[in-house]
Amino acid sequence: MDAWSRLRCVVDGRLRLPGDAGFTEAGRAFNERYRHVRPAGVLTAASVADVATAIGWAREHGIPLVARGGGHSYAGSSVTTGLVLDLCGLDTVRVDPSTALVTVGGGTRMKAIYAALRPHNLAFPLGNSDDVAIGGLVLGGGVAAVSRAFGLTCDSLVRTDIVLADGTTLRCSETENTDLFWACRGGGGGNFGVNTSFTFQARPVPDTSTCLLLWHWASAPAVLATMQEVMRHAPEAFSARIGVSRAPGEDGVVSVIGQHLGPAEQLRDLLGPALAVATPYRLDIADRTYWEAADFLHHTTAGGSFAVRTRCVREPLPEAGVATMLAALDKWPGGGNPDGAGVALFTWGGAINRVPVADTAFPHRDVLFLVSMDTSWSTDDPVEVMGDNLEWLTGLHQDMGEFAPDAAYVNFSDPDLAGWRSAYYGPNLARLTEVKRRYDPDRVFRFAQAI
Repeated sequence: MDAWSRLRCVVDGRLRLPGDAGFTEAGRAFNERYRHVRPAGVLTAASVADVATAIGWAREHGIPLVARGGGHSYAGSSVTTGLVLDLCGLDTVRVDPSTALVTVGGGTRMKAIYAALRPHNLAFPLGNSDDVAIGGLVLGGGVAAVSRAFGLTCDSLVRTDIVLADGTTLRCSETENTDLFWACRGGGGGNFGVNTSFTFQARPVPDTSTCLLLWHWASAPAVLATMQEVMRHAPEAFSARIGVSRAPGEDGVVSVIGQHLGPAEQLRDLLGPALAVATPYRLDIADRTYWEAADFLHHTTAGGSFAVRTRCVREPLPEAGVATMLAALDKWPGGGNPDGAGVALFTWGGAINRVPVADTAFPHRDVLFLVSMDTSWSTDDPVEVMGDNLEWLTGLHQDMGEFAPDAAYVNFSDPDLAGWRSAYYGPNLARLTEVKRRYDPDRVFRFAQAI
């Protein structure tokens, strides 16, 4: 009996090998830039015991192992040529209405969490894509539309269970294994073990309103300058994503999409300066329930291949910085992916910044905007198109370095980022390195940008 057959015999979950039904889908990276990375096997764990068994088996046989929640790692870190440990079977959600504590399995997707919370009218900061899993989100910090008011996803975390490299399971909280708990709040997924459960402190949902505004490309300089000032002074109840983008064969678009924990009348007043500087061709400002707002803000993508690079700024970009990114988009080389390319300013600050930088592993506690630069291409495009897009993105990232420092968001992982350790983790890197050394001294959990 070979090693893979022995693994199949000692787990309750399903082990898929090449040729088995469902193997390709179970081991495919969300970012098709990494479609060439094919695992030797995919184990869908049925229990925490399966997770521990798989880790021990991989160590014994010297086979690389990565845990996979939703598979959405931008840098393809949820696939490997060895064993993919699929956590989608660990997807129970338990809500205690008396304490507002919510416990979710390590592989639970956003859609299931929202569905479980809605009957209780409870919430904590979550992502806006159905298939993103909780582990990757919270372990890298987790920024949501309500984070300026509620904080990061990891700021609502009160407990997590994690299976270590030696197969033991630890419960981590503010009173148990506190150094590892600290690291699990922003230290990045996959670095310290396999998290099989998370417990969050939820809160009652407030009344909300949302906005979606679109302007023609000619309005971009004025709208970006004005909206940055709007968000610099906006109350924490209002979060917005300010974007400029281009799709293949189309003119550029300027967008603002956001959520306000208050009435639409207030939201319209907040947006007044932007409405005055240029008239949008689409204007949607409306009262919505918290759950309607979640549906409205739901993110969809064409998929395919893409790359993202990020920087962080404490102040609005100056006129020259805005001009630099708009000029770059005018020169975008294009591709066959309808998602195109763009730059988005995600408004942070508020409750995110009220947490001292050393209290959690997430280091970016002084940021006003995350500057996210992205491009995409189709798997049917010639290889030269991929090269042109990556070269374009590298150039934009370098040029924006004049206006934004080398700080990056680990959940928008960038495989081409030089100096990623300090960019992702800043002043918390040394402590994270020590936690890694203590709990995974042999670096069983490793990938290209593992601590």
